Amino acid sequence: MNIRTAYDAWSETYDEVENKTRDLEARALRKMVSGENLKILEIGCGTGKNTEYLRTIAEKLIGADFSAEMLAVAQQKIVAVNVEFRELDLREDWGFPEDSFDFITCSLALEHIENIEFVFTEAQRVLKKGGRFYFGELHPFKQYQGSKARFETGTGIFELECFVHHVSEFFEAGKNNNFDCVALKEWFDDDEKSQIPRLLTMIFKKI
Repeated sequence: MNIRTAYDAWSETYDEVENKTRDLEARALRKMVSGENLKILEIGCGTGKNTEYLRTIAEKLIGADFSAEMLAVAQQKIVAVNVEFRELDLREDWGFPEDSFDFITCSLALEHIENIEFVFTEAQRVLKKGGRFYFGELHPFKQYQGSKARFETGTGIFELECFVHHVSEFFEAGKNNNFDCVALKEWFDDDEKSQIPRLLTMIFKKI
């Protein structure tokens, strides 16, 4: 089972099962991403867990994911005149014109991308000058301990293929693609900061 087919299978239970990383990232995005009348590209939109919030601050929102089944769930939940869904593989040309968006959000998707440099290059291309690129990811400290995306199947636990991206790697990809990092925050289970953080969120601004 590759990553795409795994998420297709996961779509049936993704919204119902307990998932601390998913839920914490949803809270983080709502704290860090704000504005009004924005043109937003939401990459890795999945079942629309964040789309419901983002559409309230968007003039136009495109939710994109490479899992057709995840998108089908999102489309059933969210019907709004300012929202459009598209199937998109982040590892390939995104197909949007230059300078199209004010904000790009990316939730729990970069761990499945080996070459994040390409994602930053595409983000830089399709963002307007001064536009912002937010992402929330499982913290690399958690990955060092063996944590990764996984879900229950009928025959047991399936672990998805994941890649560890160090904090310095994100900074380097941003620098190489004409971004400034304007926000970095680590998020902890129950705000217990004596523990290893679960989540890393960053916002880069296109120079």
